[in-house]
Amino acid sequence: QVQLVESGGGLVQAGGSLRLSCAASGNIFSIGRMAWYRQAPGKQRELVATITNGVTNYADSMKGRFTTSRANARNTVNLQMNSLQPEDTAVYYCNADVRVATTMTWGSYWGQGTQVTVSS
Repeated sequence: QVQLVESGGGLVQAGGSLRLSCAASGNIFSIGRMAWYRQAPGKQRELVATITNGVTNYADSMKGRFTTSRANARNTVNLQMNSLQPEDTAVYYCNADVRVATTMTWGSYWGQGTQVTVSS
């Protein structure tokens, strides 16, 4: 069993910052790619950032504002969000490729999401 739990969402004013965290737990052998997605009302889910073996990638609208990092000791990934704008308002989801210890097989797992609201 593998669980991902996001935290750190909330309400901020435009120009403010917020730091999201995603903690993976359960019967984990190893974790590969981790990613952040977001979904705004009426829009499809979009990729925000990925981190794999220390290499990060970002959607164009997030470059220079968002930073993702991995803390392997706690199976945690963070998303530092700066210069937030109302357009960033969405539910943010954590995703991870996890190799389950009991079966030694890989699977993709999702967190429940955390709400980020940016006011003007």
